[in-house]
Amino acid sequence: AEPPEGGWGWVVMLAAMWCNGAVFGIQNSCGVLFVSMLQLFGGDGDEQLAFKTAWVNSLSMGMVFFCSPIVSIFTDLFGCRKVAVIGAAVGFTGLLSSSFVSTIEPLYFTYGILFACGCSFAYQPSLVILGHYFKKRLGLVNGIVTAGSSLFTVSLPFVLKVLINSVGLYNTLRVLCILMFVLFLAGFTYKPLVSSAKDKEGGKKAKFRFPPEKKICNFSVFKVLSYRIWAFGVPAALFGYFVPYVHLMKHVKDRFGDSVPEEVLLLCLGITSGVGRLIFGRVADYIPGAKKVYLQVASFFFIGLMSMMIPLCHVFGGLIAVCLFMGLFDGCFICIMAPVAFELVGAQDVSQAIGFLLGLMSIPMTVGPPVAGFLRDHLGSYDVAFYLAGVPPLIGGAILCFIPWVHERHKLKERAKPVDGETTEKMLENESTLVSDATEKPDKEMESGF
Repeated sequence: AEPPEGGWGWVVMLAAMWCNGAVFGIQNSCGVLFVSMLQLFGGDGDEQLAFKTAWVNSLSMGMVFFCSPIVSIFTDLFGCRKVAVIGAAVGFTGLLSSSFVSTIEPLYFTYGILFACGCSFAYQPSLVILGHYFKKRLGLVNGIVTAGSSLFTVSLPFVLKVLINSVGLYNTLRVLCILMFVLFLAGFTYKPLVSSAKDKEGGKKAKFRFPPEKKICNFSVFKVLSYRIWAFGVPAALFGYFVPYVHLMKHVKDRFGDSVPEEVLLLCLGITSGVGRLIFGRVADYIPGAKKVYLQVASFFFIGLMSMMIPLCHVFGGLIAVCLFMGLFDGCFICIMAPVAFELVGAQDVSQAIGFLLGLMSIPMTVGPPVAGFLRDHLGSYDVAFYLAGVPPLIGGAILCFIPWVHERHKLKERAKPVDGETTEKMLENESTLVSDATEKPDKEMESGF
C-alpha cells in the first residue's frame, strides 16, 4: 500500500522526534556527565582516569548501534510498537540502576550496556516506522525527527550542569529517567499499517508464525555492491566522530580553565545540527537516487577538517566557529541515512539494511573515545587525539564517492539483462493474441456490414 503521507503519521513523527531527542540528547551531552564522573569517581594519582571513564560513555554510544542488527530482526518479527516500548522500559531500568552505583565499574553495565541496549531497541523502530507513513516527504520528515536530538542537545548540557551542581550526579540520572518514561509512552503511537483486507483476515492466524531463516537474517542486502561500499565506508569514517562529544568539555577545561562556559560549545553543536537536519533533509528530497550520498561525502569532509582545527583554536571564539560548522554537517550526515538506505536496497529490506549499518558503526564509535583518552593520559593534552580524529572522516568520505557510479552501473546491468525463457514465451503469446484480435476485427466488421 502507498504511504498515506500524513494523517496519524504526524503523531508518529512527533513520537519519533521525542525518541531521537531523549536517546541522543543524553548521549551527546555525555561531555558534562564525563566531567562529573571524573570528579566523583577519580582517585588521586590515577594515571588512566580519562581512559577508564571514557569507556562508560563510549560503551553507551557504541551499544546503541551494536544492537541494531538484532533490533532490526526483532522489528521484523514483532513490529515497531512492541520493540520500541520494551526498549524504552529497559533503558529506563538501566538509567535508574546507574543512579545507585558507588564506583565506576558497575556503570559499564548499567549505563554502558543496559541503558544503551534499551535506547537501541527504542531508537531503530522510530526510523523504520517513518517509511510506513511517508515516501515523498521522507527526507523532510527524517530531518524534523532527527532535529529532535538537536533540540535536546542544545538544552540538556545547561540543565545537566545546573542539576549536577544542585542535586549531584545520582539525582540528575534519576531526573533523566523522566525522559525515558515519556519515550515508553511514545512507543505506543507506532501503529502498524495493514496493507490489505487479506492481511487483516490472515493477521491473527499468522501472528505467531515464525518466518523462514533467510527472512530473519536478511544478508542478501550485502549482495548489493553499492550497499556494501556504504556499509563499510561509513564506519571507516566514524573512528573519530564521537571523540569531540566525549572529550571537548575536558579539552576546554585543560586549555581555558573555568574562565569560559564550555557548555556553549554543545549548544552550538546542537543548534546548527538541528538546522542542518532540516535543511539537508529537504535538499535530499530533490537529489535523485544514490546521488544523495554526495551529501554524506561533504559532511564527512567538513567534520574531519573541523576536528583537526580544534587544537589550533587558542581563542574560545574560534572553538565556537568550529562547533557551528561541525554541527551543521553532523546534521547533514544523520538526517539522510535512512533516505540513502531506501535508495540502495529498497523499502522491503531497509530495516535490516539500517540495522547492519548501525551495527558496523558501533565498533569505531566505541573505540575512538577511549583511544583519545589514552592519548590524553600519556601525552598530557588532547591535541594529537583531535588531529587523528579528523583523518578517518576524510578517508571514509573518499570511499563513499564511488557509490553513485557503482549504483548506476548496477541499474544499467539490470535493465540490459536478457529476459528469461518464460518471459519470452509470455511475450510471444501476447503478440499472437494481438495479431489474432487484429485479424478477427475486420471479419466481424464485414459480417456486421451484411
